[in-house]
Amino acid sequence: MKIAVNRCYGGFGLSAKAVKRIAELNGKECYFYTGGFHSDYVRVYEPKGLMWTAFDCPVPENSYDDDFYHDHYLTSYPEDRTDPKLIQVIEELGSEADGDCANLQIIEIPDDVEYEIDEYDGIETIHEKHRSW
Repeated sequence: MKIAVNRCYGGFGLSAKAVKRIAELNGKECYFYTGGFHSDYVRVYEPKGLMWTAFDCPVPENSYDDDFYHDHYLTSYPEDRTDPKLIQVIEELGSEADGDCANLQIIEIPDDVEYEIDEYDGIETIHEKHRSW
């Protein structure tokens, strides 16, 4: 089983290029914006830094609708670290898949191992699950 982890201080995060590639693999468009939350979204074509958001369709003017956000948001912090498309994109793009505070790597473990991802200041390690009291 392949698992995506972050190997540096900062935390797991995908670059805009990686988010766009995952959207393509899922048959979706990708539109990048800055702003939002309590201001208007401003479309950008080459997002830089940490302050951008991606959606699978254009954002309507003056949109502060939570349903829109949840229905169309493209995450740069995927929960499923074993997602085959995520793994494919990290392998395809190499360091270009890394978000601004990330150094993403693919770790391979046996398929039958129950695991958990442990994190300290953004650096992640994989551990086999065991009992604790």
